[in-house]
Amino acid sequence: MKPHMLLLAAAFILPVSGCDKISGWFAGKPDIAFAPYGDDYASKPDLAQVEYDHPIALQELVKITPKYLASLNQEELDQLYARLGSGPIPDGPFDGEIVFPRGSSGKLRAAEIIGGLKGLGVNFKGKMLETAGEALWKGKVFYRDQKVLRNRIQDLAVLRPVIGPGDIPKIDVDGRDAWLLFPAKLYCGQSLIDSRRESIIIDYAFTDEIRGYREKPDFLAGRRGLKVRDEIRMVRPGLYLGRAYMDHAFILNFVLTNKEVDKAGRAEFEIGQVRDECWPGTQKRVLATR
Repeated sequence: MKPHMLLLAAAFILPVSGCDKISGWFAGKPDIAFAPYGDDYASKPDLAQVEYDHPIALQELVKITPKYLASLNQEELDQLYARLGSGPIPDGPFDGEIVFPRGSSGKLRAAEIIGGLKGLGVNFKGKMLETAGEALWKGKVFYRDQKVLRNRIQDLAVLRPVIGPGDIPKIDVDGRDAWLLFPAKLYCGQSLIDSRRESIIIDYAFTDEIRGYREKPDFLAGRRGLKVRDEIRMVRPGLYLGRAYMDHAFILNFVLTNKEVDKAGRAEFEIGQVRDECWPGTQKRVLATR
C-alpha cells in the first residue's frame, strides 16, 4: 500500500490515545467481575452465561472511564461489551480514543490487515499509522436524524495532495476547527461478537451514496477500500465502547465520549430510564442492583 494510503487509513481507524477525556461520575474503580478464561479459544465463556453470572450495576457503569477500559485485556473488553445495550443512537460531536488492550499488539495487527506486510515492513508501517492517527483523527460527528456519521480530521496538510482542491465542510468543537471526511451510514444491526442483541452500526460500505461524498479520500473506508465496519454500545450516556472491523476482521477497540451528554444524561441513567434504541433481543439484559 502506498504511503499516502496508509496515512489516510490512519485518519479514521486510529484515534488518539492517552489521557482521559471524560471522568466517571463517582470516584473509585468500578466493581465489575469477569468470568474465568484461558488462552485457547475453547476456554472462552459463553457471553450469555457471563451476563447471567456477573450482572453489572448501573452504579458501577457510571464509574467507568477510558483509562479504566485501557487497563482491561481483550477478553475482559469482550465480556464487558457483551453486557452492554445499544443505548440511543448518539447525536453531535464525540471525542475519540483508541483502546489497545493490555498485553496485545493491536497496532501491529492493524498494519498487517491494511498492508498485508511482513517483518520489518509491518513495524515501520504500524509506526506510521500510529503517528498519523494521532495527528489527524480527533473523533466523530453523529447526524442522528440523517442516520449519517462523519469523521473529524484535525489537520489537512498531509491529506491535501490526495484530496485536491475544493471546500471541505468543517465543524468547531471546543474552539478548534475540524474537517469532516469519511462519511458512514448509521443503523441498528447485528453485532459481530454478540448476536443476542443489536449494536449501533457505523457502516462505510456504501459511503459513496451519502451526500457530500468525496471519491478521494472517502473511498478508502468503503467497499472498494478497506471495508470498514464499526459497532458501538453505550456504557452510559456520553460514553460508548466500540469495535472496529476491516472486511469482518476485528482490529481494535475505541471509545467515544461527550462530556455534555454525559452530564445531561446522568439523572435518567441512574434510575434506569435510558432505553436501548436498537433491538434488545429475546434474552433480557441483566442489571445488578445494590
